[in-house]
Order: sequence, then C-alpha cells, then structure tokens
Amino acid sequence: MAQTQHKGLLAKLLQQIKHKPLPWLIGVALTLAAAISINNMTSQTVMIPYQNAQAVAQGQEIYQQACASCHGVQLQGQANWKTRLPNGMMPAPPHSVEGHTWHHPDALLFKMTKFGTASIAPPGYVSAMPAFEDSLSDEEILAVLAYIKSTWPAAVQQRHSQMSAD
Repeated sequence: MAQTQHKGLLAKLLQQIKHKPLPWLIGVALTLAAAISINNMTSQTVMIPYQNAQAVAQGQEIYQQACASCHGVQLQGQANWKTRLPNGMMPAPPHSVEGHTWHHPDALLFKMTKFGTASIAPPGYVSAMPAFEDSLSDEEILAVLAYIKSTWPAAVQQRHSQMSAD
C-alpha cells in the first residue's frame, strides 16, 4: 500500500515539474529519497530484539543511565503520570505493563526515542522527553526498547509484536 501511495505521489509530482530547471528537480528527488528512506527506516524495518539476551542486558544498562532518572529504576514512571503538571508537561509514564508503552508499535517507539516526542506529537505539544539521536546509536535505542519489552508478560509481548508486524 505504501509503495502504491509513493507511486501515485510521484506521478502527480512528475506532472507538476515537467518544466522545472534540473537543479530544482535534483533537489526534489533527493528530498523525496530521504523522506522515503526515513519512513522506511522508522516504519518497516524496526524490530525490537527483546528475545536477544545480549541486547536486553545492554539495554538495561543504558536504561539505568539514560532513562531511569525520569521513567524510574523499576520502569514505574513518575507519580500521577496521567495528570498534566503545572508547566503543561505530562510526567514521564511507566514503561512497565501498567503504562502505555506497549500500546505503541516498535517503529513509533523507536522514532519517539530517537527523535523525541516532538517528532510524533501534534504541533504545540510540549514534553520533557529528549531526542537521543545524538547520544545513542540505533542499536543502543533498540537495546533499551528490548530491555523494556523483555519485562512485560509473554501475552503482552506477543500482542505488541503482532501490532508491530501489522
């Protein structure tokens, strides 16, 4: 379906750009290629390696260093995490099964962790969740997500995996 959408958009774009100068066309092509590449990376190829013991162990270590100060050492999140703070931000949610992390597919979790909440939130939404693209590699982000997912009951893991595969 996504490929069909891309082809349809490309056909429309080609109709509109027949008489544009070559440098403009090259710029558009590079922008399109980058957008498709990022979309593919964050929606089709992301799989949390929660059954990989090495990734889980690495993720637990990174989680304790980079995430636990907000999301809790035991993944419990901040108190009253469903109630907006006076500054307009939401407290950090738990990543345990009591939270909503498992309600989101792998690709969205990866994107939110790498690029920050602003990458998926509506305009004007404020969040203390930073982007980790400059401090963690993709492998490290997936390892953290693997650690988190490894703590959920098997039925929740299975449901989450199915959602991510769809």
